[in-house]
Amino acid sequence: MTTTPVPVAKRVPTERTHHGDTVVDEYAWLAAKDDPATIAHLTAENAYAETRTAHLEGLRAELFEETRRRTQETDLSVPTRKDGYWYYTRTVEGQQYGVQCRRAVRDGETAPPISADGAPLDGEEVLLDGNLLAEGHDFFALGAFDVSPDGRWLAYSTDFTGDERFTLRVKDLNTGEVLPDEISDTFYGTAWSTDASALFYVTVDDAWRPNRVWRHAVGTPSSEDVVVHQEDDERFWVGVELTRSERFVVIDIHSKITSEVRVIPAANPTGEPAIVAPRRQGVEYSVEHHGHRFLILHNDGAEDFALAFTSADTPGDWTPLIEHSPGTRLEAVDAFENHLVVSLRSNGLTGLRVLPVGGGDPYDIDFPEPIYSVGLDANPEYRTNEVRLRYTSLVTPDSIYDYDLVNRQMVLRKQKPVRPGPDGRPYDPADYEQHRDWALADDGTQVPISLVRRKGTPRDGSAPCVIYGYGSYESSMDPWFSIARLSLLDRGVVFAVAHIRGGGELGRRWYEQGKLLAKRNTFTDFVACARHLVKAGWTAGDRLVARGASAGGLLMGAVANLAPDAFTGIVAQVPFVDALTSILDPSLPLTVTEWEEWGNPLDDPEVYAYVKSYTPYENVAPVDYPAILAVTSLNDTRVLYHEPAKWIARLRAVAPQGDYLLKTEMGAGHGGPSGRYDAWREEAFINAWILDRLHRA
Repeated sequence: MTTTPVPVAKRVPTERTHHGDTVVDEYAWLAAKDDPATIAHLTAENAYAETRTAHLEGLRAELFEETRRRTQETDLSVPTRKDGYWYYTRTVEGQQYGVQCRRAVRDGETAPPISADGAPLDGEEVLLDGNLLAEGHDFFALGAFDVSPDGRWLAYSTDFTGDERFTLRVKDLNTGEVLPDEISDTFYGTAWSTDASALFYVTVDDAWRPNRVWRHAVGTPSSEDVVVHQEDDERFWVGVELTRSERFVVIDIHSKITSEVRVIPAANPTGEPAIVAPRRQGVEYSVEHHGHRFLILHNDGAEDFALAFTSADTPGDWTPLIEHSPGTRLEAVDAFENHLVVSLRSNGLTGLRVLPVGGGDPYDIDFPEPIYSVGLDANPEYRTNEVRLRYTSLVTPDSIYDYDLVNRQMVLRKQKPVRPGPDGRPYDPADYEQHRDWALADDGTQVPISLVRRKGTPRDGSAPCVIYGYGSYESSMDPWFSIARLSLLDRGVVFAVAHIRGGGELGRRWYEQGKLLAKRNTFTDFVACARHLVKAGWTAGDRLVARGASAGGLLMGAVANLAPDAFTGIVAQVPFVDALTSILDPSLPLTVTEWEEWGNPLDDPEVYAYVKSYTPYENVAPVDYPAILAVTSLNDTRVLYHEPAKWIARLRAVAPQGDYLLKTEMGAGHGGPSGRYDAWREEAFINAWILDRLHRA
């Protein structure tokens, strides 16, 4: 078996100078996606990775088969009611993609119809079959799936490359005809007018920033579409949606730290957008329509957000509804005719608070496990006293509940089936146990860690462990269930999630302490969690693999430089590892909008020096690195493929004694392979590599 690293083409290095600092980039040429040498390099890297992992082929097949065997492949989601229809998605054994369907509500039918074996419901109407749409394509993703208020039209959009640029179409659900209306290069987000004559959608600028909201008249050429709002401030991006009440089209305008919302009456789609509240630097707010008022969730003098309202007819001053409570982060509000439901976070856990509209005290919904994740699921109906919840934990499969807001009763509609594993035994959550532990960061901060293991796994330092992290954008890594993870747990692996600063697990302050000039806290927190797992006997340093993706891939590259001795392996998926180069280039997708997260190194020499101090690519050193598996996608528009490609090349050049692999999906985007079987194979590839590093294969 050859172990010769991939030769790198010899090209003239690129130099750049900022704030008196000159940087030589030997591998900048890899950014030329259309250069045959770049494609040849990535292809050679894939071949090298396949050769180096050929001995794991049997284990990969075994892990894939375990995931397939445990998954109910022919399945049906819990139908969601909207007016006179139940909407749901079916999957069929052997098919990669879901089938979007609906069925008319029958007289007296209040509970959602459920097919235990996943078979089609009697009388169903197929709206879209992803498998038919995907024929002839290696990649397929739906962007929009939006049924008009009258139930006649379906706006849907498709992406066949993974670059998240969609072609928008309209289908007549009465006849099955797809209209000639076809709009290319759209982004996520659509909204219908009340009479379904107009469809609003979003497009991007040259830097792939969502910057325009358009209005399309159904049945007319897209060349006649009208720009409703154009955002010229490059820090901001736009989105569009229809309120649950179907009264307003909402245009959301956001930067990382500032918001502005404009509304158009859905019954008057050609009207001018009205500003709910002008943007003020540092003030974030969102709008939900409820009767005569707009509900305003905001951080004006409220670090963890407060809830207020203003008139929907003449928006003005904000009247408090829920005062700010430090440590309780209000994340969203959903309005129904007789109730408001607030999604919140406290003590590191998600929660739901109900506010009856006609009187009565607010109350929180209780859940049984010490570690869990809960949130509202699809709830399209405004006039209802029942809401749909989604609940999960590290040991509890995704569970769909309907909750009666008046009687406070919860009914389990469906829990994701987990079929027997290789031993033939049914899945039993009691065979596994979850824990909450705390690590002590360098500055004395307590950092939470969530862990899951199979019962009987020793806690004497002998168990192997995977530690996962993210830590950016106030995104929280709340507990989630994974069928593929069971294959690790059943082989004696402990799985840990480090809830590090930069995420939102402990409120807005937790996020603020892990961004801009405090970003290094994210990385040192993760190292502290890794060290704690060893000290507390969960694992040993030579039995610990770290894993992260996207901004979590930046985390992986940073901790590889900070503490290479702490891990035996690192998995970095679509990793943001050439952060300084990217943040210095305003022409790249997302760069300018990201300056409020990372800082602007173009204008600020302090930011430049700080980002340079931690960006993985700039800080590769001649040390003994753990084995590294980098996984990326050629068509990724969020973290460009060349970042990990350059990183691996530099690692090989500077620390050639290390074991580094680069695997590139040549026809996918940021989320990796699109089909479920392809995604399972990708996960099996990664988990086989992890088990090999942990010596548990």
